Parts: sequence; structure tokens; C-alpha cells
Amino acid sequence: MAAKTRARTAEVQTFPGDTPADVLRGYYRSMSLIRNFELRSSEMYARAKIGGYCHLNLGEEATVVGLMAAINKGDYLFTGYRDHGYALMRDLEPGRVMAELFGKTTGVSGGRGGSMHMFDSEARLFGGYGIVGGQIPPATGVALAIKAKQQAGAESDAVMCLLGDGTTNIGAFHESLNLAGLWNLPIVYVIVNNRLGMGTTVEAASAEPDLYKRGASYRIPGIRVDGDDVLAVRDAAETALARARTERQPVLLELMCYRLRGHSVVDPARYRSAEETTIAQKSDPVPVFRAQLIAAGILDDAAADAIDAEIDAIVDASVEFGDASPDPDPADLFAYVYATPVANAPSALPGDPVMEAL
Repeated sequence: MAAKTRARTAEVQTFPGDTPADVLRGYYRSMSLIRNFELRSSEMYARAKIGGYCHLNLGEEATVVGLMAAINKGDYLFTGYRDHGYALMRDLEPGRVMAELFGKTTGVSGGRGGSMHMFDSEARLFGGYGIVGGQIPPATGVALAIKAKQQAGAESDAVMCLLGDGTTNIGAFHESLNLAGLWNLPIVYVIVNNRLGMGTTVEAASAEPDLYKRGASYRIPGIRVDGDDVLAVRDAAETALARARTERQPVLLELMCYRLRGHSVVDPARYRSAEETTIAQKSDPVPVFRAQLIAAGILDDAAADAIDAEIDAIVDASVEFGDASPDPDPADLFAYVYATPVANAPSALPGDPVMEAL
């Protein structure tokens, strides 16, 4: 079933529902933070301050903010490798997130994870997974653990597991949904469908391109929602999480959105037609939501500009923090390879002389 989509034009005068004006302004601030942070991340990558792979949430700001507005502090969040915005919305300091991208010791994961492996157990952000679909089995396992604790009388939490459209074609997706449906696990699987698995369209890769229907084989209800509508995303996610918590019923959400850049920062996205690019730009949720708020009298241009200026300063400070943070000590290269000490664990650094056999 498809959720109703709210209009997204500057002519909108009021918002349906009873969302307070300060909450709506907060959503815009969060979307602005993600947008500005990701633009600066792209710049920092071009300046070689960020190494490895780097995937941005540009164009997915309404999806990120709507989902994170629905999730409880005690819920567990698993993401794929497009994870910067989710880390920010889990209240991790922008400086720590940027420092992680820079590979610095003050980063979210001590500089060991980089762009694709954000992790913070206190925030219950459990990755950041670089392997496509790698997050789905452990997220399902956490949901099983939650169910076991609930049966013992513990407080009711839930799991939200994010994945891309291309991930729905791998075995771990179907195996995990089968177990979640069989065991009635408290988990919401969220497909962020930006219409392209890297450079391949959903229609060219999936025999069933309506991805929210894929849970039907496991008797898991599916919902498709306009991912450019922050309120629609929030409402659908709240409903799904409540169902997972109270009925132990897994749910499959499909959020339709666009990414405004290529798959990663080095992808020029030449596979997109001019028409598709125009549609994506017109659907850009950040300026559209700003126009909505102004048209409804919730913001004016000066107030919106003030929010953007505040965010500029925060992101500037995050870059300064990352730059000023210390690099890891090479002597710590093999720390945390194992959770507990292991005999004969690796310790030699690249270039060290090989020990002679005794």
C-alpha cells in the first residue's frame, strides 16, 4: 500500500496534521546540516583529506531526517555505507563525524572506520557496513535478541535496518526476511530506493521493481512512501516501528527518493539522462521544504538564511576539528584486530624486517 504524498510546491500554505512549527523548523535545520556537511565532505575528498570510498546522502535528506525523527533513542540502527547523515541525526558531534572521515583518532570509530563504517554503541548506531547487505543478518540477529529479552520482561525496543534498492537482490535479504517473518521479530527493514543500484536502474535489475512487495513472500507487510516528504517518512516509520514493538511484526518500508550525485564522490553519473537529472533536481527536498515552510509562514527568508548560516559555522568548525585532530599512531595499527588477546597475533608493520626463523 502506498502512503499518501503531501504536495511539495511553494504554493502550499499549510501543513496537514499537528506538527508544531518549532519541530518543522528543526527538521529544516537537520536537513540543512546534512546537506552542508555532505557538500563539505565532497570538497574535503577532492582535497585528499578523506581517503578510501565516500558515499553521500545528498538528495536523501528528507528520508534521513524523517526516519531519525521516528526512531527511539533505545532502538538499534543498522545502515549501509551511505551513513554520514544518520550518524549526525543520532546526535553524534559533527566534528567527530568529520574527524572519522579524515581518519583521525577523535573520530566516531577512532579513525578506523572512515566514511563507510560509522559505529557508536552508546548511540546504538551499529554501522556503517561496507559489504552490500552485510548489515541485514546482524540486524536481524539483534531483533531476535530483543525478542528474547522482551519475553523475559525487558523494555520493548526495535531495530531499523537500512539498505539500498540493489541490496534486495542478494541472498542475505531474503534469508533474513524469511527468518524475521517466521519468528515475528521486532524489526523494520527500510529500502532507500534512489532508483539506481550504482548505475543500474531498478527496473533493469529486479523482476519485481515494486520493492515494497518483496516482503509478501514472507508475510511481511510492505509500504511505499515518498522519500522526499519528511513528514510522510516520519509518519510511516513511526507506524512501522510501533507495529514492530507492540505486535512483533516486521515491516518493509520502501522510500522513493533521488541521489543528487553519482553513487560515490568519484562517480560522474554519466548514465543519467538530462531529463532524469532535471527531475532529481526539481525534487531536491531541501529547497522544496524551505519553500514550503516559507509559504506556510513557518519561516521567512531571513530566518531560513540564519539557520543556514548557523549550520555553515557548525560544519566549518567540524572541518577545523578534523584538521586539528591527531593522526593515529602506526604502533596501534593492530589494536582491536581481536576483541581479546590472541596468541601470535600480527604485530609487524609494513617495511619491518622479517624475523629470522629460529
